[in-house]
Amino acid sequence: MARSELDRQIEETVEAVVMGISRLVSGRDMSGGRRTDATFFRRGTRVLDGAEGRVGWWAYRPGWQRAVARVAGVGAVGGGGWAYWVDPEQTLQALEYGGGAAGGLLLAGGVVHVVRHRGQRELMREWIEPLHLSLVDPLGIPAATKPRSYLHIPANFSDDDAELRIDLPVNLQFNEHAVAEMVIKKLALQGVSFSWKYDGREPYVTVKKVHRPPTKVVFSDPKLRELVKQVPESAPLIGLERGQKIVSVDLDSESPHVLVSAGTGGGKSVILRTIASQLIHHGAHGYILDFKRVSHLWARGVKNVEYCRDIADIHDALIRLGAEGQRRIHLAEKLGDDADPAEVGPRIVILLEEINATMKQLTRYWEKIKEKGDPKVSPAVDALAEILFMGRAVRLHVLLVAQSATARALGGPEMRENFATRILARYTQNAWRMLVPEVQPAPKSTRHIGRAQVVLGGVAHETQVLFMSDAEARAWAMAGTSGPPAVTLEKLSTPQTPSPPENSLHLAKQAPNPPDPQNETDKTPQLGESVPQLSDEAVAQSARPAQDEGAEPGATHERQTAGTPGAPPPHDAEAAGEELVGLREALEKHLPHLTIEGLRSARKDDPEFPDPAGRKGNQLLYRPTDLLKWARNRPKSQGDSTWHDDIDFS
Repeated sequence: MARSELDRQIEETVEAVVMGISRLVSGRDMSGGRRTDATFFRRGTRVLDGAEGRVGWWAYRPGWQRAVARVAGVGAVGGGGWAYWVDPEQTLQALEYGGGAAGGLLLAGGVVHVVRHRGQRELMREWIEPLHLSLVDPLGIPAATKPRSYLHIPANFSDDDAELRIDLPVNLQFNEHAVAEMVIKKLALQGVSFSWKYDGREPYVTVKKVHRPPTKVVFSDPKLRELVKQVPESAPLIGLERGQKIVSVDLDSESPHVLVSAGTGGGKSVILRTIASQLIHHGAHGYILDFKRVSHLWARGVKNVEYCRDIADIHDALIRLGAEGQRRIHLAEKLGDDADPAEVGPRIVILLEEINATMKQLTRYWEKIKEKGDPKVSPAVDALAEILFMGRAVRLHVLLVAQSATARALGGPEMRENFATRILARYTQNAWRMLVPEVQPAPKSTRHIGRAQVVLGGVAHETQVLFMSDAEARAWAMAGTSGPPAVTLEKLSTPQTPSPPENSLHLAKQAPNPPDPQNETDKTPQLGESVPQLSDEAVAQSARPAQDEGAEPGATHERQTAGTPGAPPPHDAEAAGEELVGLREALEKHLPHLTIEGLRSARKDDPEFPDPAGRKGNQLLYRPTDLLKWARNRPKSQGDSTWHDDIDFS
């Protein structure tokens, strides 16, 4: 009896060993069951019904690959054991050096793998795994199915030419509509088509974009130029979406302010340039607050545009703009609801570049200059907050740029809520969830040049942004501002009397200057009148200062005449106690870092060089404060030997 029991155990053991060896060399699952539909020569694509637990990637491999790996592993272990039996010392020495080298190679390979497949891991975590979980019920597949085995989603699936493929169950017992709806929702796709293939043993569906924005939208295209001419003055063209539909935002009725958030190379300055040049073309006044100094060189010398590069001037400009907004609020209250919005003053567009760095610099600057008893918070930051809260009634519009538009960077979450229109390009998922959480799921960011998401009213519009070159933006802005005179904030902010003087705030109602019978071309178009289009030659000529007859060589003519709004008479500086100086005297007392040749060259060629405030014989006189402000804000050019970073312009 005992012997028969022993025989039975031996037989079972031999049978188990033989079965294990057969499974080992055949590549079958060592547990004896099948977890996927993989065969000896074909890889698996799905988990079989009844499979329990997590099914790893190894179970999807063809049987021959698993067999080779197992036999090689057993052979390596057996060979190592035999070598140790024959020569232990040599074997241990080989393991010591060989093991260290192999470990180093494995470590280096692991690091390279982690770095190279970082995007794939993010794709898997953010998109493929959530899509898999949402398709388990509609497709009727086991939850343990490996997502990558049937979901073929490329990393650039949001691009125009991307193609997605989803392998379907052979039994075809699923709802097409439910599957398509889940794919669109979880991958945040727009304008896609589904192609279903059911025949054969490998059914699948492909997903492609059918309606997409144009590849590029350029202002040089005559059709686009006509579109720009046709859009309303308060709704500049941003770009085109799928179906060649216009994407624009009405600053008067929809959103007075625009937030642009984009990563490096996302085209933030291009977007602002496109919007601002159109507004300036229609008579808006521009204030470019650019701590980077060179983001908008197209605007240099454009009429009705003030370019502030130095943090002190950005600080002062924000305070003046805040005061102007307060003045306009009181004026709008007096005018009533039926008044023309233009009566509060011309539209003002404020381009605020790189808010993250600018806000920090404003805070540091205020900490440096504030005195005892001054408020803790910078008045420039408070003024920006007031401008954002004032809304569309005062016709002040902020176009703000940020790489990371956090609530802290903008001064609080309530500040960010004033931007009803938000434009995002090359964004991260975290940036999308922070700025537009109401639009879910977030569409995947694309690296297509000029492609952005314009979010307005809780709807995201995939848009190809209109591209204007620097020269085109400058010419378009100049073509529309040739008539109306420049009005500075100092003039705009002066108290108003019941009977407005000649320099009235109501520019649209301003009485024209008496016509000169000797020169009928002196007539200046008023705001609201149509402005004739200038030729390219006229635009270029208007950008250069005219020569003053009788002045010293290279001198510019006075660009503001007495009685013109925004041009204080020459004696204003003397009345205020500020002594007027010539260029040589300014060089000796205030600008020792420059040269007389550099000043004369700038006076001749730089459209932002200050206007003369007086005259002494043939010599033109200037305000020292104007010259210092110009010196602070002039862009630094490569090879400029007259510029020194250590000069303190305060």
